[in-house]
Amino acid sequence: MTEPPVLLGRDAILAAEDVETETVFVPQWGGSVTVRGLSGRERNDYEASMAEQRGKKLVPNLANLTAKLVVRCVVNADGTRVFKDTDANALGEKSGAALEVIAGVARRLSGLRDEDDEEAQAEMGEGDGGGSPTASPSTSDAPSNGSSPNVTAVS
Repeated sequence: MTEPPVLLGRDAILAAEDVETETVFVPQWGGSVTVRGLSGRERNDYEASMAEQRGKKLVPNLANLTAKLVVRCVVNADGTRVFKDTDANALGEKSGAALEVIAGVARRLSGLRDEDDEEAQAEMGEGDGGGSPTASPSTSDAPSNGSSPNVTAVS
């Protein structure tokens, strides 16, 4: 017989370690990075970066959107961020394919979908989909090219 699910209280929810990380091989860079999903607050901050106030009007700001996500999600072994928000412009000059490898995993770990970006663009008057990120590459949980099982190989 299956046990009924445990009803969580405030303390259990706040104590839960629920932000996931994943090590991802980036072939364009010849190595791996650790990607951490966004917390709820961090996700809201990222989504807010997609728009800016110009006078009384809220307008889309989709410039460098992929790099803005990557700088927020790549972390060191101790969980601290590798990049500052101000590194987004420099990171945006790196391979778009490499950034998308990381961003695809970051979106998944953060509960973001490509459709979320497209919906945000449509709500801000960008209905043509211009500037939207490309589809996330598929990942495999199976080891590839001799990588360890906790490393996602993406080609």
